[in-house]
Amino acid sequence: MIVTRPAAQAGPWVQALQRLGLEAVALPLIDIAPPAEPGPVREAWTALPGLSLVMFVSANAVQHFFALAPAGAAWPAGVRAGCTGPGTAAALRAAGVPAAAVVQPGPGAGLDSEGLWAQLAHEPWAGRQALVVRGEDGRDWLAETLRERGAAVACLAAYRRCAPTLDEAGRAVLDRALAEPAAHLWLFSSSEAVANLVTLAAGVPWQAARALAAHPRIAQAARAAGFGAVDLLPAPTPEAVAAWAGGWASIQ
Repeated sequence: MIVTRPAAQAGPWVQALQRLGLEAVALPLIDIAPPAEPGPVREAWTALPGLSLVMFVSANAVQHFFALAPAGAAWPAGVRAGCTGPGTAAALRAAGVPAAAVVQPGPGAGLDSEGLWAQLAHEPWAGRQALVVRGEDGRDWLAETLRERGAAVACLAAYRRCAPTLDEAGRAVLDRALAEPAAHLWLFSSSEAVANLVTLAAGVPWQAARALAAHPRIAQAARAAGFGAVDLLPAPTPEAVAAWAGGWASIQ
């Protein structure tokens, strides 16, 4: 199994999958870098007490936002931190956000902006302020929905996503996967990772390869790239991957 998450998340995922009995290796297909200009992130910290909600699109958003926090800064009381999945929720708690302030999709809901909105839609949003912390580009569905309900919403780029530069180990993983496509299972948590793989291996037919996707949009991207078999995970967790994979050996 090839884990394509950014390096900071790929390592822990590989370790978790190995503990669950799966053969797994990391091939980060997105590099994460700090924002080109850190000033707006620092300024956002001073405005936090006046916000009703800060939505973090990923664990990377959490890590880079908190990396630029003023010395001794604490999460302000009464401000909720929204997210769409358990990994980001765990990152928020690890960063010092009280568990009671973290809001995420409920049981059975999709792990996406729509699932988070289901937890927020019953509230009056007119006149309230919210912030979406993301990369340089991102999906604007939640911001637009909050604005339609009367909230003032800003989007903040706390990090940059870059195409990966493979080291020797990464190139070796890719070469093995290209040599035996049917023997490797790709785990995708981002459509951008799929696109970067296609760029790194231009012209490679992927019909014999199999992919697991964390969201329907990512599954669609993998199918469009030519993957012959694409499956959708019920949840983006190592446990869900292990439950799906069973005894399937992915790295020969």
